[in-house]
Amino acid sequence: MQQGEARPDDHGLPTALYVISGASFAAALSARALDPVLPHIAEDFGVSIATAAGFAAVFAFTFSIIQPIVGAAADLFGKTRLMIGCLALLGLANILGAFSTSFSVLFATRILAGIGSGGVFPVALSLTSDLVGPDKRQVAISRTLAGAMTGNLLGASASGLIGDFLGWRGVLAVLGGLVIVASIAVAAGFRGAKVKHPPKTSLSALKAGYRTIFTNPNAYVCYSAVFIEGCCVLGLFPYIASFLFEQGQTSLSIAGVVIAGFAVGGLFYTLTVSRLLPWLGVKGMMIAGMTLVATQLIAVAFGPRWEVQALNLIVMGWGFYIAHGCLQVFASELSVEARATALSLHSFFFFMGQTVGPLAYGLGLAHAGKMPTLFASAAIMVVLGFVCARLLKQRAPSDAH
Repeated sequence: MQQGEARPDDHGLPTALYVISGASFAAALSARALDPVLPHIAEDFGVSIATAAGFAAVFAFTFSIIQPIVGAAADLFGKTRLMIGCLALLGLANILGAFSTSFSVLFATRILAGIGSGGVFPVALSLTSDLVGPDKRQVAISRTLAGAMTGNLLGASASGLIGDFLGWRGVLAVLGGLVIVASIAVAAGFRGAKVKHPPKTSLSALKAGYRTIFTNPNAYVCYSAVFIEGCCVLGLFPYIASFLFEQGQTSLSIAGVVIAGFAVGGLFYTLTVSRLLPWLGVKGMMIAGMTLVATQLIAVAFGPRWEVQALNLIVMGWGFYIAHGCLQVFASELSVEARATALSLHSFFFFMGQTVGPLAYGLGLAHAGKMPTLFASAAIMVVLGFVCARLLKQRAPSDAH
């Protein structure tokens, strides 16, 4: 093995994936941290739940709009340094948020947090794709997702628990400190992992990469699909705590447990993907995954007990990542030379969906009601699964050598 290459583990995957997974874990801690405590934030600042849900929207919007910049910067200047710097920014933004004196100040810190988080996950996926060939890429990406899902799981569940004892300010302070520590650990891990970096691209190559991405018909299907996923699925999350409050379940810890169920389902996906792929195939996984999501959206619409809703979210998370993992692999194959750009655009459209989603759900819940709104989202997800299975095909990127 040449100097500088990432050594494989016992499964034939590079051990550097563990470091990349650790970075994804640290970034994901904050993604859903405020969802379980939104009712208390709304009360403290005298705003409605729908207004407080804007924190989720602004985090997702900021995450999404910087993706083209992040992808270009990663391809131009290198991925690992950008990732570590963004982790540090994310931790600092959370700590500053804990000391917010007004709604607008907290809003500004969530913008900074979105920028920090936005520089980590798509770059982690790009590094994973650089290290692993297409034949093992879906399994390798599932390892990176496992880090993110664990972060989402602990971030959501721990924030509810911490919120019951220390309030929402304690949630941001504790998670911010953890992310700062994690950024230091990840920086040390990358030095030891000896990741083999691809050559940095140039501006002219970057322009050619954009042309390569958008001459591939898969790009339009992939990016549209992840936008709809983000809107219909992740857009629901800021309202779960308020659904439980309406049922008389006011414990923030319970809301955190229910929301964390989605991440548990994602972890279950990482354990089952290697068996599901040969059994269902890519097309079958997209149809089955999105149909599973639809059934759980319908179940949540009926307002079952929180224990049942936690199970619903587990199944929903499993189904979501069964389908979403396929879309990530297609996005990773849109370009070789501008892979970070292609995956950053994937995240851009996904998080734009999460920006629109809370606003769309807010309008739907206010004017149509809970059941019609969730039923409509379920129908859209079923149709999306069949459309993706029909239109997405394996195509080699034009810059493949």
